Amino acid sequence: MHRTTLLVGISLLALTSAPAVAADVSAAVAANFTKPAEEIGAAFTAKTGDTVTFSFGATGALYTQISQGAPFEVFFAADNKRPAQAVKDGFAVDGTVFTYAVGKVVLYSPSLDLTDGAAVLKANAFQHLSVADPKTAPYGAAAMETLEKLGLTAAVTPKIVTGENISQALQFIDSGNAELGFVALSQVIDKPASQVWRVPAEDYSPILQDAVLLKPGEADPAAAAFLEFLKGDEARAIIEKYGYEVGSGQ
Repeated sequence: MHRTTLLVGISLLALTSAPAVAADVSAAVAANFTKPAEEIGAAFTAKTGDTVTFSFGATGALYTQISQGAPFEVFFAADNKRPAQAVKDGFAVDGTVFTYAVGKVVLYSPSLDLTDGAAVLKANAFQHLSVADPKTAPYGAAAMETLEKLGLTAAVTPKIVTGENISQALQFIDSGNAELGFVALSQVIDKPASQVWRVPAEDYSPILQDAVLLKPGEADPAAAAFLEFLKGDEARAIIEKYGYEVGSGQ
C-alpha cells in the first residue's frame, strides 16, 4: 500500500513539473507591417515562450484566404474594412476588432531626388511608377487617391507597374523595374530623406489598420494574448519606430 502511494506521488510530481508546451499563433498580416510584426513577434516570444508564424500579403488577398477557410488565428489588416467584414461574415470574433496602427504612404526612389515629390510626379519624366494593386492593397488605393488629388491619374496610369502587394511594389523599385513608386513609410523608414517624399495626409484617406481575432483562434489563449500584447507599451513603441501612428488600442 505504501509502495502504491509512493508511485502515485511520483507520477503526480512528474506531471506537475513537466514543462508547458509552447503555443504557436498563426497570423495573417498585411505586407506593409512585415518588419514591425516580426520584431513584435520576437518580443512576444521572449516574454511568453509562445511563437508566432506570420503569413504576409495584400489585405484583400489574405481576406480571400480567410473566407476560404485558411486556419489563421489573428488578422492584421492594412485597412479597417476587412476585419469588420470578417466579423460580419462570421469569420472573426465579435468585439475583438481594434486599430493597431495608422499607416503613412510615401513616394520612394533610390535614384531620384524626391525632396519635392509632387513636382517629380508632375514633371512625368520617369518611365515606370510602381504601385501595389489598389483592388487588394490599401496602400495602392492610397497611391491612386494621391495621383487623383494631384490631377495626374490620366497622365501617369500608362506608366504604372502593379505589384501584387506593397512588398512587391518595393521590389520593383529596388530592382530597377521602376524608378520610383508608392510604398509604406515603414518599409523605407531608414532611407535618406531625399529619397522619400511623405505624401500629405490630406491627399489620401486615413489608413486605419485594424486587427481582429479570427474564429480558429477563439479557443487559443495564446492568440488572444498576442493581440493583447499588440496593445501594450512594448509593441506600441515598435510600431511607432517604423513610422506609424499607434492606434487607440480599444
